[in-house]
Amino acid sequence: MTENTHSAAKPADIDSLSYEQAREELVAVVSRLEAGGVSLEESLALWERGEALADRCEGWLEGAKARLAAARTRAEGQ
Repeated sequence: MTENTHSAAKPADIDSLSYEQAREELVAVVSRLEAGGVSLEESLALWERGEALADRCEGWLEGAKARLAAARTRAEGQ
């Protein structure tokens, strides 16, 4: 996973989300931000949550990439 460059800590509940759950919630967060009509404070909170969700998705994808590389290496060795 990439280094977290935000000042807010990642909420613990995000660590328990599957890739699909994190992606779906991220889509919902982006939709709410794009729709507008929320306060500045809520917008900031949504942005921070979206960043944490994006980090979670990236971590899942990096893990999958590493597993595929390991599987290829094993297959080539046989």
